[in-house]
Amino acid sequence: SVMGMAMGTSEAVGYVDAEGKVLGWLNELAFAPVDLFEDAMADEWSTDIGVGCKYFSQDAVIKLAPRAGIELDPALTPAEKLKVVQNLRARRIFASIGAYLAHTLKLYCRFYDVHHMIVLGRVMSGLGGSAILETCLSILNEEYPELAQKVRVMLPDEKTRRVGQSVAAASLPELRKNA
Repeated sequence: SVMGMAMGTSEAVGYVDAEGKVLGWLNELAFAPVDLFEDAMADEWSTDIGVGCKYFSQDAVIKLAPRAGIELDPALTPAEKLKVVQNLRARRIFASIGAYLAHTLKLYCRFYDVHHMIVLGRVMSGLGGSAILETCLSILNEEYPELAQKVRVMLPDEKTRRVGQSVAAASLPELRKNA
């Protein structure tokens, strides 16, 4: 019962059940709603509002930067903007993402039997990833103690978390064709 979430250009999520099987449905949670506020940020691709890719990606960091008093050069790419914020060690931004993660994990656990949650991706790099994890665990312990006992949220080493989806994809077993 492992869920992996990579926070990078978008949100990527995979799930393997207790028997080590990938479920028979698509685990595309980037476009699942996590915020029902009518003024939540809209995704430019799907046009849906409040979807996970806007809360668990570099877009979340960029969205929160002005609220933390950080002005980002509009000429920079999203990846460059993320790097600027990471270099500033803007703990408040990453703590907000950690709060999003804790509350969303409660939601995801309504649909998935999660016992282990691995968080990966470029957003999880450096001190920001530690702040996300620390805030998430604190909120789980305070607001969802039963969930905090059930789910172990993990942050791998720096190298692994930077290439989150690549590590997950390389770990997939080869499928055999039916004869």
